[in-house]
Amino acid sequence: MPQNGVFQPEMEEEEKSTDVVIVGAGVAGAALAYTLAKEGRRVHVIERDLSEPDRIVGELLQPGGYLKLIGLGLEDCANESIDAQKVFGYALYKDGKDTKLSYPLEQYSSDVAGRSFHNGRFIQRMREKATTLSNVKLEQGSVTTLIEEKGIVKGVIYKNKAGEEMRTYAPLTIVCDGCFSNLRKSLSDPKVMMHFQYWKIKHSLCIRLNHRRFFSFIRPTMFLLLLQVESPSCFVGLVLENCDLPHANHGHVILGDPSPILFYPISSTEIRCLVDVPGTKVTSVASGEMANYLRTVVAPQVPPQLYNAFMVAVEKGNIRSMQNKSMAANPVPTPGAILLGDSFNMRHPLTGGGMTVALSDIVLLRDLLRPLRDLNDAPALCNYLESFYTLRKPVSSTINTLASALYKVFCASPDPARQEMREACFGYLSLGGICSYGPVSLLSGLNPRPLHLFLHWRLMLPFPSPQRIWLGFRLILSASGIIFPIIKGEGVRQMFFPATVPAYYRSPPLH
Repeated sequence: MPQNGVFQPEMEEEEKSTDVVIVGAGVAGAALAYTLAKEGRRVHVIERDLSEPDRIVGELLQPGGYLKLIGLGLEDCANESIDAQKVFGYALYKDGKDTKLSYPLEQYSSDVAGRSFHNGRFIQRMREKATTLSNVKLEQGSVTTLIEEKGIVKGVIYKNKAGEEMRTYAPLTIVCDGCFSNLRKSLSDPKVMMHFQYWKIKHSLCIRLNHRRFFSFIRPTMFLLLLQVESPSCFVGLVLENCDLPHANHGHVILGDPSPILFYPISSTEIRCLVDVPGTKVTSVASGEMANYLRTVVAPQVPPQLYNAFMVAVEKGNIRSMQNKSMAANPVPTPGAILLGDSFNMRHPLTGGGMTVALSDIVLLRDLLRPLRDLNDAPALCNYLESFYTLRKPVSSTINTLASALYKVFCASPDPARQEMREACFGYLSLGGICSYGPVSLLSGLNPRPLHLFLHWRLMLPFPSPQRIWLGFRLILSASGIIFPIIKGEGVRQMFFPATVPAYYRSPPLH
């Protein structure tokens, strides 16, 4: 019977015909399936719903993410075939003023830019491409339980489309079932599962392995998540039709009250509007309260060029909402299984960094696994994977930290210090040059260097004024209260001193 979400088999496991089981076929799962199958792995992907997803987020891929897409050979999944649009930067609005922030793309080919699209079309295109490979099996089913044998995850139990209970085994199980992961909880109890897994592994392996090999086996290799999922706000989504953005091929960010409003193209005739609403709930859509909120509170803050199209979209009534989630990555050992994508690490979607982080993780995981032809060699597999969480930090921590910090700074506040900080941020980015290129290159994934993030600390502070010494002191305290907890959550050593973190490899091994 399953215990703590883990199934203990009572008989010998079946002969394996799969190298990797992937749970979930969203952006991360579909891209990973194609990538590992191209490397010659036999991949079994199980997705609860293979119909085209219909989401209001995951529609903007940063240039850094597009470069990873090229590296994976998936760039044709985000082109004209799904009516994807090129994005060259941001337009930032505050109190009737605006400034344009362009991506630093001069060193890249003309095709390199951000991409925006319908999330469902992008995912379906990647699923289709994955299934063109004969060693990919894509199946609709709902994974209910991990199969564990002697402390090691060996595969999963799932119900197929017909409702039959099935099992599939593989030496490596990768969970990519998104922000609402139904496996995360059973894998990540920080007080029970960590000790449970550790002692089961110890008792089952130390008899067969000498102590040196045993401790090598259970180093930080296959990790599972511990941190609690936070929900700082909700997005309310609308689609504006047949109108033009003030700055073509740019995402638009309005520093509204109480929080930001986003506009960006998702096709040649549609513009996505996302209204951020702080808190875990929004007013009722069915009762008309949300429509009234959009008319009276949000509409006056919309740029004039978009006002009429915004009001038409509100009157049409196709208003949707979803919770935004944030969750730092803080792994512990679990041999045989690994989490990836939004089931593993999330940040506020304001800056659209989620897909960039996921694709970057996939490139790194591919490169780490590439020299290892036999995934059944469990100790060797652990050695190759233990560096994953250190090597991913430059990209993930930079994007995560900037996304969380900018969201907090961009939100309105009655606190004069926070108001000054918001004004300072807008003023700093408006200066252009390195003041805009620097932060934009960080959030776009083009410059994944945490130390450069620290150099732009000035982004959150106004120029000092002798007449406002007390306010300046409060500003520093307020800014510190925003940025330092985020950095602490990401890991100070992992971000700024990765060489001090134990890792089997400091870079992906040569093939």
